[in-house]
Amino acid sequence: MATETQETAGHAAEGLDHAASAPGMPQLDFSTWGNQIFWLVITLVVIYLVLTKIALPRIGSVLAERQGTITNDIAAAEELKLKAQDAEAAYDKALVDARAEAHRIVEEAKAEIQAELDVELAKADAEIAAKTAESEAAIAEIRAGAVDGVREVAGATAAELVSVLGGKADEKAITAAIAERMKG
Repeated sequence: MATETQETAGHAAEGLDHAASAPGMPQLDFSTWGNQIFWLVITLVVIYLVLTKIALPRIGSVLAERQGTITNDIAAAEELKLKAQDAEAAYDKALVDARAEAHRIVEEAKAEIQAELDVELAKADAEIAAKTAESEAAIAEIRAGAVDGVREVAGATAAELVSVLGGKADEKAITAAIAERMKG
């Protein structure tokens, strides 16, 4: 075991010697810079070729497709906006037409009702005039009958009064007195 410990210690000492002789980071070792620059250039060329031949065309096509979609959507939106404006104009026109039609219908109904009302008023006026004429005729008949009745009653009353008072009643004189009094 002691031999093994010495051997291990010897290997460790060799590793320390070797580490002490190394310049540090291998990237900073001037003896490998040529090799590193060569691989750097090859890597950059490969990355450039991959980007220009594969990645950038795909990105460009995606961007172009996106721009086309945006342009198409904007055009469709403008078209829909124009259609909406046309629809609004048609709606407004239909509304104005409907209001005008409603106004026309109301005016026709008013005219029709007024005509019916005029006819009914004329009928009512004719009926009233007829009833008025009938009533006036009846009143005139009643007046004439009343005047005749008054004359008759007055004549009979005057004759009776004259005979009660002790005189003789002259019918012509009584009739003339009644006629005179009835005139006013």
